[in-house]
Amino acid sequence: TMAARAAVRDVARSMGYPYLVGDKISKLIPIGSQGFPMTLERALVEEPDFKKEYDESRETKEIVDMAMRIEGNVRHIGVHAAGVLISPTDLNDYTAIQFDPKGEGKIISQYDMYSIEDAGLLKFDFLGLGNLRIIAEAIELIKNNYGVLLDYDTIDMHDKKTFDMLTRGETTDTFQLNGTGMTKFLMELAPTRVDDINAMVALYRPGPLQFIPEYIRRKNNPSTITYLDEALRQILEKTYGILVYQDDLLMMANKIAGYSWTELDKFRKAVGKKIPAEMAEQKEKFIKGCVKHSGWDEKKARELWTWIEPFAAYGFNKAHSVSYGRVAYVTAYLKANYPTEYMTAVLRSEEGEIEKVAVTVKESIRLGIKILPPSVNYSEKQFSIIKGESGDSIVFGLTTIKNLGSNAVEEIVNQRNKGGNYKNLSDFIKRVDMRTTNKRSFEALTNSGAFDDFLDSSGDRSQMFLNIEDILAYQRQIHDTHAGEMSLFGELEEVSDLKLKPVVKLGRGEILKNERELLGLYLSGHPLDPWKDLLAKRDTTIVKINNTFKEDTQVLFAGIITNIKFMLTKKKDKMAFIEVSDLESSIEVVVFPKTYELYKDKILKDTPLLFKGKVSLKNKDEGNAEAPKTNEDGTERKVYGGKSIILESIQNIN
Repeated sequence: TMAARAAVRDVARSMGYPYLVGDKISKLIPIGSQGFPMTLERALVEEPDFKKEYDESRETKEIVDMAMRIEGNVRHIGVHAAGVLISPTDLNDYTAIQFDPKGEGKIISQYDMYSIEDAGLLKFDFLGLGNLRIIAEAIELIKNNYGVLLDYDTIDMHDKKTFDMLTRGETTDTFQLNGTGMTKFLMELAPTRVDDINAMVALYRPGPLQFIPEYIRRKNNPSTITYLDEALRQILEKTYGILVYQDDLLMMANKIAGYSWTELDKFRKAVGKKIPAEMAEQKEKFIKGCVKHSGWDEKKARELWTWIEPFAAYGFNKAHSVSYGRVAYVTAYLKANYPTEYMTAVLRSEEGEIEKVAVTVKESIRLGIKILPPSVNYSEKQFSIIKGESGDSIVFGLTTIKNLGSNAVEEIVNQRNKGGNYKNLSDFIKRVDMRTTNKRSFEALTNSGAFDDFLDSSGDRSQMFLNIEDILAYQRQIHDTHAGEMSLFGELEEVSDLKLKPVVKLGRGEILKNERELLGLYLSGHPLDPWKDLLAKRDTTIVKINNTFKEDTQVLFAGIITNIKFMLTKKKDKMAFIEVSDLESSIEVVVFPKTYELYKDKILKDTPLLFKGKVSLKNKDEGNAEAPKTNEDGTERKVYGGKSIILESIQNIN
């Protein structure tokens, strides 16, 4: 429907005003709170700048007055992402239907989500979670490796190892519990039961987020737990007296205000659908009920309502929280107890998403799991586990190599399964169907390390990479001969093994750069390796910056730029947000316009550099007038917790 800002923009455009006019007015309208969207009428009361503009500008008044007339009307058709309607007879008996305007062939109702229930149809939200597939895959890998058959429904929900891991903040790749903000809260909370996780899932959202510190304080110091009335204890005891779930609100209405179960359903709809008119009606009913049913005085009853009313904007269904909390706990349990199998399952789910794979690989290495590069002799299609005397390793799957087609992967694995491991490059070329491999395939296999088994002790990937044309010529010769080309004497010629010409080796940095481009990360080494011993003696590492350095601390540290995002400030000056990694971790470095102009020639990926700057909390960076509040496409720029560096200078590490 037409929200306040959208109504102003659309009206201004339709009335022929320049885009900047509608944009300027709409930005004066404040954002409403969750469940209570801002209206133009409210904005004129609550926002002085908007009211001043309305009173003093004829065109603003004209636009806003017209926008008020269309505000709230339907703007376009929307389709609920997971809503499914269930009807006892044909849908046509209950609702007008049409095809999804996106052209996906789905049939949708022409009624909105409220009217369709009034028409008598049942509406369910069916959510698909990729994490359930990860859990199932991890359980299958555990069964194959250890002969242990875990049951999702009977996993130990009191596992100390799991709660200890969460308290240490090792939440990467868990469901719902990862991310800087949630991790910080979990470390402060030190969860000891799954109820704590359920509550965090419900509270870690806009609105209830403000209650997390109080929840943590009460858990860590039970003497601070208080209740407005003793009758609330039995309802809120598990959440330390904090209102967390919609269900608890309903129990209050039933136990304290005397609502019948039939009346509760109306109360639930008013709260759950966040309908202001119905909430106002329920307010008086609730207060009178507390007085009549529980013998409270009206002042206390109104105090309780004042406490619970904002909850209507964000109340979370307990069944939803507990279901998500269980999935979150199980992912943490598997990571804590079977890290190799769990991380392999996660990596399989991320195939094709290079940035995600890189994060999970880093976490696996931090857990002490050895990660092996892809190999035509050991890799399966997906990430897989190789058992070894010194521990299990995870090996990259062939499908994870960028520029290597699925047909080539299928052929490489099939031929290996038929005839055993490939002895050398010549053997590989003879056995693999040339129709599945081309120049890009050979370059991808070479630069990713998949041919490393064929290198002699003194060789490196340079020799194969710089002999690609000869390799392709040899491939054609092999397969032309196999196709039946005859010699002058009428017999098939036997082709000797491929001999690669000597080459000038590529620099180590070039080899690693190619590897990262194909796999998403450095695996066989790191561009900072030549300075490894020197860096070990230094005090300043990215891990230390993230964990111990305070805001405004001056730092000088070495790193590699692995990602660059350019942006324009409001003044249209260019700046950059760069991701810098060292041998262990990564951090965001903010390059404001003046600094960018001085050092833009040095902002290059994969080059060892020294960065000088000041530690900053990321949310405080957003307060800087130069920092853009939106991305280049106009969408809101997301800012997460943690630290960043405000850059002052860059220099070559040499």
